[in-house]
Amino acid sequence: MSAIPAALATATGLGGAGALAGVVLPYRLRVPVVGALTAGVGASGGAAGVAALGGAGWAATFPGLLPLAGTYLAVDALAGLFMAVAGAVVAAVAVYGIGYAAGHGAHGLGSRTAQTVLPLFALTLVLVPVAASVSTFLVLWELMALASLLLVLAEHRWGHLPVERSRDWGRASVRLAGVWYAVMTHLGLVLLLAGFALFAARAGGETFTALRAGAGAVSPTVRGLVFVLTALAFASKAGAVPLHAWLPRAHPEAPSPVSALMSAAMVNLGIYGLIRTGLDLLGGGPAWWWLGLMAMGGVSAVYGILQAAMASDLKRLLAYSTSENMGLVLIGVGASGLFAAHGDRPLAALALAVGLLHMVNHAAFKALLFCAAGSVLRATGVRDLDRLGGLRARMPATAGLFAFAALGAVALPPGNGFISEWLLLQSLIHGLQVPGVAVAVVLPLSVALIALSAGIAAAAFVKALGVGFFARPRSEEAAGAKEAPALMLVGMALLAAACAVLALVPGLLGDGLDRSVAAVGLPGGGAVSGGALKVRIADVSASLAPLWVVAALTAALLLATGLPRLYGRRRRRTNARLWDCGGGAPTPRMAYTATSFAEPLQRVFDDVLAPEQDVDVTPVRESAYLVERVRFQRRVPDRIEHRLYEPLLRTLAGAGQAARRLAGGSVHLYLGYGFFGLVVLLLILAVGW
Repeated sequence: MSAIPAALATATGLGGAGALAGVVLPYRLRVPVVGALTAGVGASGGAAGVAALGGAGWAATFPGLLPLAGTYLAVDALAGLFMAVAGAVVAAVAVYGIGYAAGHGAHGLGSRTAQTVLPLFALTLVLVPVAASVSTFLVLWELMALASLLLVLAEHRWGHLPVERSRDWGRASVRLAGVWYAVMTHLGLVLLLAGFALFAARAGGETFTALRAGAGAVSPTVRGLVFVLTALAFASKAGAVPLHAWLPRAHPEAPSPVSALMSAAMVNLGIYGLIRTGLDLLGGGPAWWWLGLMAMGGVSAVYGILQAAMASDLKRLLAYSTSENMGLVLIGVGASGLFAAHGDRPLAALALAVGLLHMVNHAAFKALLFCAAGSVLRATGVRDLDRLGGLRARMPATAGLFAFAALGAVALPPGNGFISEWLLLQSLIHGLQVPGVAVAVVLPLSVALIALSAGIAAAAFVKALGVGFFARPRSEEAAGAKEAPALMLVGMALLAAACAVLALVPGLLGDGLDRSVAAVGLPGGGAVSGGALKVRIADVSASLAPLWVVAALTAALLLATGLPRLYGRRRRRTNARLWDCGGGAPTPRMAYTATSFAEPLQRVFDDVLAPEQDVDVTPVRESAYLVERVRFQRRVPDRIEHRLYEPLLRTLAGAGQAARRLAGGSVHLYLGYGFFGLVVLLLILAVGW
């Protein structure tokens, strides 16, 4: 008997119990009990996912659970992979969240509303991949969106922070983030409704089984329209550029455990929707589908990490880094569809497996990064890198964990992001054997964009570490920081252990990745394998032994640090004060800030970033030649938002003002509107059928 239904039933029961505990328990009991039950939701959902990755499957139908449509559930290896990742992230972050919420009092994440919604949000992260019909999927998708929206707004009042005088938070910014997130996610829902309704109408059913069976009979035009509509919605949830506008707002303003869940688990479900719809339900498609997806992924990777490199807000930097890494995953998924469209299915399986592997790696290191950033925010009340510094000595464990996760984010060994980006480059380079002009142009360009994003990522995280943790403290809050509580460190240690396992023995995921790839109809015969000591990619003469790479780096590091020490002991040392040119000891004001560190890189990409600067000169009142104060301000706005969304919002606002003229107060006029609308609808239906 499969363990999947028992694990899912346990997760559902624990989620319901957690929500009930959030409603009835007082604060002192509410946080630990809800946290423990939420961790149980993650562990149970992760266990179901691991069982599916091991080869188990399950399907069930509950006709009376949803009116008219019924509820259809199914678990295959692809769903199991996303369930396992979400469950692992939820379990570790829930442990971390107990210590985090304990510092807020009965407000913010510790409030009754947030603690009631948190286990339900965790449950939807596990259950969305289980849906096996359009109705079931959309209901769970919308529940996930509403739950995450409420959690984003959890700290919308002053005083809900550990440091109440913190100037980094404001009620208006949290409210604005909630508005952007609500609008973007519900526009995505509208696109999903339109795409799936059209698909179900032409395929003759709304279950995933009926959609697979009827996809071949759907005309290419309709299939293309369905893919475009659903791909836009799923790419928006994944934070892909230019549909990313909600992400750099919602992630920084949400409580840090919620940011970790959204960035490491929720955005992955956008990738799941793309794979399930494009490769599974629609059965693949023409090359232009996947070229568009790769283009979106390449733009997301470079633009996202550029904005991260410019950001001085620590959580905003991490949010833009999520756009970059989801862009890399989109390149892998798009390359898989492109290779399949050209008939090279083994190479398509490899690209998809590598994209999924990078998604797993990103979930591990990004959850750890957000948790470390949350520890900094909890200790200081500050997330502005220009006001931080000196945290390595005051929060050594948090600094070390952040640095370890940053290695994964910049794709350097022994970070876990290195192996998946290396495999992604290998799949693209060997994909040049696939014939076609588009392939010959797109694949080298994708390789260049991946390399460029990795280089800029190194600059971004060197800035975060150097300015935020290693420099001198620039504020009283940073100077008075203390290490995070034990439970927060335990949650981060669990995520760090996952990063270490993925970095050293990624081949352990080989069988699960093969089954996930096979679940969408691609040949999953050892695309990524090798066991504990080596990673090998099928049909390509390339392999890598991560353990040996780490051993070699460790030996080189020991030699580089040990030999100078041994040599230095044989020579006489004289301690003397360095010449300071008469300037005295340096102060924190003389050190690099995050803004100044990023300025040379910003100059290189001036045409892309279009920075704005303002110089305000205030003269002395008695004289126009003497200056009292010079104020210089430079900001790097999101150019896509500035050029795309702001004009659109102004147009919509103008249309709304103009539409007010239609509301004249006449009942006869309103009846005429209704009659005219009904006639137009009937004409459309008559022509369409």
